[in-house]
Amino acid sequence: QDDCSEFRSQFEAGGRLSCTRENAPVRDASGRQHTNKCLMCAEKFKKEAQRGGGTLQRNKLPASERIKQ
Repeated sequence: QDDCSEFRSQFEAGGRLSCTRENAPVRDASGRQHTNKCLMCAEKFKKEAQRGGGTLQRNKLPASERIKQ
């Protein structure tokens, strides 16, 4: 189950998620504490993007570039 599903639609293509800074501590699956759920999900999405899976695939070429190759 995706505990960050409510934030996925807000995740920007540039790898950013805009979050407020309210203090509502939450722990992720590894037990690490975050200031709030949005910030926890922002970190999760960033890691997914760096691995090249999940929400964002950074190394994918635009269609116009794939045609040229």
